[in-house]
Amino acid sequence: MKTTYPANIAKGYAYSFFSWFGITGLWVMYLQTKGLNLVEIGLCESIFHVASFIFEVPSGVLADRFSYRFDLFWGRIAAIVSALIILFGQSFWLFALGFVLSALSYNLQSGTIDALLYDSLITTNLVNHYPKVASNVDIIIEFADTAGVVIAGFLVHWHFELTYVIAILVGIFGIVTVILFKEPRVKQPTDTAQPQTIKSITVSAYHVLKDNHQLRDLMLFDALFGAICTTYYYYFQSLMEANRFSGWMISSLMILSALVNIAGIRLTPKIQAAFSKRLLIFGLSCSLVALLLLSWVNWQPLLISLFLISQLLAALITPIFSNYYNTMIASQQRATLLSVANVLFSLTMIITFPLVGWLIQVNSFSVAFGLIGIAVLVILVGTRKAFEWQQ
Repeated sequence: MKTTYPANIAKGYAYSFFSWFGITGLWVMYLQTKGLNLVEIGLCESIFHVASFIFEVPSGVLADRFSYRFDLFWGRIAAIVSALIILFGQSFWLFALGFVLSALSYNLQSGTIDALLYDSLITTNLVNHYPKVASNVDIIIEFADTAGVVIAGFLVHWHFELTYVIAILVGIFGIVTVILFKEPRVKQPTDTAQPQTIKSITVSAYHVLKDNHQLRDLMLFDALFGAICTTYYYYFQSLMEANRFSGWMISSLMILSALVNIAGIRLTPKIQAAFSKRLLIFGLSCSLVALLLLSWVNWQPLLISLFLISQLLAALITPIFSNYYNTMIASQQRATLLSVANVLFSLTMIITFPLVGWLIQVNSFSVAFGLIGIAVLVILVGTRKAFEWQQ
C-alpha cells in the first residue's frame, strides 16, 4: 500500500531545493574577481561562522517559541538581502556584512526545516518514515547544490555576477514555498502543554545536553567531522584555481561528486538499519583518517578522488545524524537542540578554517591535510571511550 505523506513533506522538498540551490557555491573565486585577496576571503568565512555561532541558538529558540514558518520566512529574506549586498558591494566590510546576513539565513533554517518535517510526520503517525524523508531531502539538497554550482562553473569566465542575480530569484521562490507551509501542531503531554517561554526552552535544552551524554558526544563528533569535510571542500577550490581548472572541468567534477553522493545517501536508511551507532561511527572515523593521511600524497588524480570521497562522507553523515538527533529530542526542544549542534559546528569551523589556511600557506594543501589526519587520529585514540555507550 502506498504511503500518503502530509502536504508539508512535498513543500519541504521544494523549500530544500530553493534554499540550497548552490549558485553561489564558488564564492571564493567570485570574491577574488571582486578584488579581495585570500586573507580577506578567509576573514569573510571566519566572520560567517562567528555570526553563525552567535545566531544559531537564538534562531532555534525563536522557532520553538513562535513557529517554524517564522524562522523559514525571515531566513529567505536574509538570504536575498545578503545576495544583493555581495552583488553590488565594493569593499571588504560590505562583503563581511553580506556574510553575516548569509549566516543569519543559514541559522534560521538549520534544524528548523528538519523539525517541521519530523513534527508533520508525528501528526499523521508516520514518524517511522522519517529516515526515508530525511534521505530524500538530502538527495534534493545534493542535486540543488550541484545544479547551482554547475551553472556557476559555466558563468565563471562569462558573467559571474549573474550567479547572485539567480540567487535572489531563487530566494523569492523560497518565500512562496514557506507561505504555503502548514504549521504542524504536535499535542504535548498534559504536564508539559503549558505555553513555552524562551527562558524555559533554553534552560531545558541546557539540562538535556548536560545530562544526555549520548546526544552531546554525537554532536561533538558531528561538528568535527563536518568541519573537516567542509574545509576540504573550500580549500580544494583554491587548489582548482592554482591548477587552472577550466569552467567545464569544475562543473564536471561537481556533477560527478553529486552522483556519488546521491548514490551514497540512498543507502543511508539501509546503513543505519544494518549497523549500530558505535560501529557506524567507528567506520566513518577510520574512513576520514585514511582520506586525510592519503592527502599527503601530492598527486592530482588521487587528490581529485579524495575530494569526491570527502564529499561522500559529508553527504552520508547528514541524514544519519539527523535521524539520531530527532529520535533523541522531544518536539518542544527539537529546533533549539538541533541548533545547538550547528553552534558546535560553527565553533569548530572558526578554529579549523583559519588554521588550515595558515598550514596551506606555509606548506601545501597535501601537507596541511596530512597533518590534520595525524591530529584527528590522535584525538580519536584519546577519546575512544567517549562512544562506548554506542552499542
